[in-house]
Amino acid sequence: MGTKNDTGVQVSEFIITGFDHLSHQKLLGSLILIAYVLILFFCSTNFSIIVTDRRLHSPMYVLICNLAIVDIMFSTSSCITMIAVLLAEMKSISFYSCFTGMYFYHLGDFSSILTLTWMAVDRMLAISLPLRYNSIFTNRRCIMSIMATWIIGMIALSTTAEAAHSIPYCQPIMKYVFCDYAAMIRAGCVNPGPYFSIPSLVGWWLWLLGGHFTLIFLTYVVIVWTVLRLSDKGSKKMFSTCISHIIVVSVYYAPKLVSVLLTRVGVTLNLTERNALLIVASTLPPLINPIIYCLTTKELRTRLINLFTKNRVEIK
Repeated sequence: MGTKNDTGVQVSEFIITGFDHLSHQKLLGSLILIAYVLILFFCSTNFSIIVTDRRLHSPMYVLICNLAIVDIMFSTSSCITMIAVLLAEMKSISFYSCFTGMYFYHLGDFSSILTLTWMAVDRMLAISLPLRYNSIFTNRRCIMSIMATWIIGMIALSTTAEAAHSIPYCQPIMKYVFCDYAAMIRAGCVNPGPYFSIPSLVGWWLWLLGGHFTLIFLTYVVIVWTVLRLSDKGSKKMFSTCISHIIVVSVYYAPKLVSVLLTRVGVTLNLTERNALLIVASTLPPLINPIIYCLTTKELRTRLINLFTKNRVEIK
């Protein structure tokens, strides 16, 4: 792949230095900790409500349940390292902990967009084919699609994982805020360009040509076309069922699109700006996702209110 440098050393741990220049590290660490606790709370709440209520065992809620698991994995793989560095001042991380965190971070990122794609398909079928929806997208097919999502993600990331594991490393210094593929490759004694080319090509193919962004866009074209043929009352109801997914998709893609657009117009981000964008991309989507679905989905919102109301009555 890239030209290796024989000056590489055996690295047993990395030193995270991405926060060294910040003057308010404790404040940032506290904010990330609060965000992580909220992610765990809302994701666990959604997951528990859906699993324990048989009336919610339908494709839409199974996908929300899967997204909660993905969000916990995605946020844990990045937030734990940042919290340890900022609040506990533990800047060192073992090589294999870094490697494992990198793998699950990208698996979570990959699984998130695949799950959001299936959610878009689910909403399209429910709105455009309401009478046939239950026979087309059954629970069994939904679970099979989720399994396929995880398998595809694991296979797709095997190449990048092998590359990050096999390259020689020059020094145990990582200038980023947690372990991801880019951070590990840039810490190696290799020309990073060739190592980024294959994952970039695979990612763009899966993201654009493979259907993620394109398929989500097309599903909403179908949804809008269907809604336009309905009455005002019907269109408002259809829009309310899609608003949560629209917000979640927008929050997921916003940091990525900002990075891509800035690069396309020739704006070069410095290390601090790249780290800031990385923090937002790794904490905001898993924080917004469960909150949005918990607050905008009537069944989840009602169950949550009943749960707290019941607890208050029992305490009194």
